[in-house]
Amino acid sequence: MSGANEDPRDHLPLTPAVFHILLALAGGQKHGYGVIVDVRERTAGEIRLGTGTLYTAIKRLLTQGLIEEAEAEVDAANEGDERRRYYRLQPLGLRVAQAEAARLQRVVGLARERELLPAEAAED
Repeated sequence: MSGANEDPRDHLPLTPAVFHILLALAGGQKHGYGVIVDVRERTAGEIRLGTGTLYTAIKRLLTQGLIEEAEAEVDAANEGDERRRYYRLQPLGLRVAQAEAARLQRVVGLARERELLPAEAAED
């Protein structure tokens, strides 16, 4: 099946590590260490990706067509370090991340119905 016609729900549910990798790349292309830092900072240290977990997931995401390698960015920190590989979301990867976010939103709604979480506050 080609990525354009593929149903993103066929990739669900995602592991937390994979979902956080896609979330990191939704903010723009990053190299592996940049993904690790993004996830750690965004989750206040609750999720720490190890390099083995990260690169195993990246290999699978590349094979599935959810992400692709991108041209290295040149910045003051790495001055275009050729050893770093940069990754970015493919359109299918974005749709998969969106589908997972919607799935998780439904799960949170169920948890609220069962009073496992407080009801959402009404917006003013």
